[in-house]
Amino acid sequence: MIALDRLIPGRRRGLMLVMSSPSGAGKTSISRAVLAQESELDLSISVTTRPRRPAEVDGRDYHFITPDRFAAMIEAGELLEHATVYGHSYATPKAPVLAALAAGRDVLFDIDWQGAQQLREAVSEDMVGVFILPPSTEELAARLRTRAQDSDAEVQFRLAQIANDVTHWPEYDYVLINQDFENSVGAVRAIIAAERLRRVRQPGLGEFVKQFRHQPS
Repeated sequence: MIALDRLIPGRRRGLMLVMSSPSGAGKTSISRAVLAQESELDLSISVTTRPRRPAEVDGRDYHFITPDRFAAMIEAGELLEHATVYGHSYATPKAPVLAALAAGRDVLFDIDWQGAQQLREAVSEDMVGVFILPPSTEELAARLRTRAQDSDAEVQFRLAQIANDVTHWPEYDYVLINQDFENSVGAVRAIIAAERLRRVRQPGLGEFVKQFRHQPS
């Protein structure tokens, strides 16, 4: 994909791609695949008080911190948003996101609806929301059980939260039913391509168009 700043004078505004879903619907897998294919897209690494799962790496999947450190970051104003999800606290550090957007890069957020609401209130002009749904409740339950990262009690707790989570789909710009993984990845990339072309994200467009107002001699 051709970078827009190679086509139009001036650096385009970065966007904040927020992806949310009920637990197990596939947003993390889709996010990783999209990140691997989009060179101008960075992942916002959340901080969390949740225990690290066996396959997770600190600093890649999350920054795993203590509840005391989490509270201190809130007090210091270091977070763009924060929420409690499934009994654990999650948040987005402010500094790396603002630095990326200032450099004209896009940032992907893998967060829940509570965090998405806070981001919408704070930076609505830069946010693009995508809500991912599973094909069915049965499929979602099967995914949660087969990924073998949570205890049976945790799986049951997450399933009990689904009815509330899915009610927030109208708050997003796009809704995607994750029936086929590759198609879902392609759909998210299409959303990114379209959003990058929005007029408000191309600050050099006015100067670029001026050249067509004058007939060549």
